[in-house]
Amino acid sequence: MSAQEGNLQAPTRHAIAWRAPEYYDEARLIGEMERVFEICHGCRRCVSLCTAFPRLFDLIDEGSSGEIDGVDKRRFGEVVDQCYLCDMCYVVKCPYVPPHPWNVDFPHLMLRAKAVRFRKGEVRLRDRLLSSTDAMGKLAAIPVVAQAVNAANRNAAARALMHGTLGIHKERKLPPYSPTKFRAGAKTSGEHAVVNGERSPGKVALFATCYVNYNEPGIGHDLLAILAHNEVSAMVVEKEACCGMPKLELGDLEAVARLKEFNIPVLARLAREGFAILTAVPSCTLMFKQELPLLFPEDAEVHAVARAMFDPFEYLVLRHRDGLLKTDFAQPLGRVSYHIPCHLRVQKMGQRTRELLQIIPGTTVSTVERCSGHDGTWGVKAEYFDNSMKIGRPVFEQMAAGDPDYVSSDCAIAGRHIEQGIGESRARRCHPLTLVRIAYGL
Repeated sequence: MSAQEGNLQAPTRHAIAWRAPEYYDEARLIGEMERVFEICHGCRRCVSLCTAFPRLFDLIDEGSSGEIDGVDKRRFGEVVDQCYLCDMCYVVKCPYVPPHPWNVDFPHLMLRAKAVRFRKGEVRLRDRLLSSTDAMGKLAAIPVVAQAVNAANRNAAARALMHGTLGIHKERKLPPYSPTKFRAGAKTSGEHAVVNGERSPGKVALFATCYVNYNEPGIGHDLLAILAHNEVSAMVVEKEACCGMPKLELGDLEAVARLKEFNIPVLARLAREGFAILTAVPSCTLMFKQELPLLFPEDAEVHAVARAMFDPFEYLVLRHRDGLLKTDFAQPLGRVSYHIPCHLRVQKMGQRTRELLQIIPGTTVSTVERCSGHDGTWGVKAEYFDNSMKIGRPVFEQMAAGDPDYVSSDCAIAGRHIEQGIGESRARRCHPLTLVRIAYGL
């Protein structure tokens, strides 16, 4: 097979052999980084995506030979630091992904480098804390504690201290913790009749996610209200832990395995019982749809969960195509500036959120399909904050254009980042599920 012929086939992705001893062999890792970096150097197609590729190309251009052999291999970590595993280079840019014989998977190479670094213990306390979203949420969302944490996050002196000691940037606006957890107040709709569609199961189990449970429970309540209005039987998954995406981004693959062992048996039982499983955070949906199946390719239950997992708008649009979604919208939304987050784009299901918002009468949707630059915990960190704002600047400008009534993103954290980048604006930041609930008049 020639290089050209390999590129004509549909892209695929190989399982991640993270349990093999050679996965953590640093010499082999450096050798693979040299191979892939050389290919990237010759192509440079991804230079505008993020700061990882510009950093790589600067290292090469400033090196002794102008080629990869002139770069001090100890500086490869500077490229790894700039990668937040958005996957966009793999999905939309790289012509050399498998089954191309060059077999370039830049994000999973960066994941391997992060896993090697984690195993060596080269991880800051801050990063361990920020990736422990469930543990942090359980503590910070306790009533009284939540108010104290939120007050500290708004206090300039406290933020300066956090900046200096933990490395959390003093200017980053942090999401508040809610003293009332989503799971504690969720009103499910099991009393409704189950109406099955051709492609959309008529009963739903909601995986709440750490963010919805501890930070913005209103998003989960909005989704349940929409499902109830459409007479879809819904329940909240009986127990859950973090999906594992923050630990994956840290390179802590053993922690990912522990979280998988907690979540998958519960979710697999629901999948076998015919539930559609929904999460309102694209990164969590992606974790179950793609990353866990690649990490545990031999686990049938992981694959069963992946098949049952839906993004909320993916599910709602399928209901609409099955003729089962109510379109009795009572409230126009006006001009909506909508951002598609990276972890939604890489699910390759099309622009389902925009498709649904556009059927709401009196609503015009302007779509921005570009990375916002926040990317999980990356944009919170002092050393990456400026880059996160730089990456997001074109998004901020596009989202503010046309004086919208609402700015919205399926990723609530990206929405907050965009709101901060836009600055003063009459536009109201709302999650797309909140917009649909408003349109229904619920």
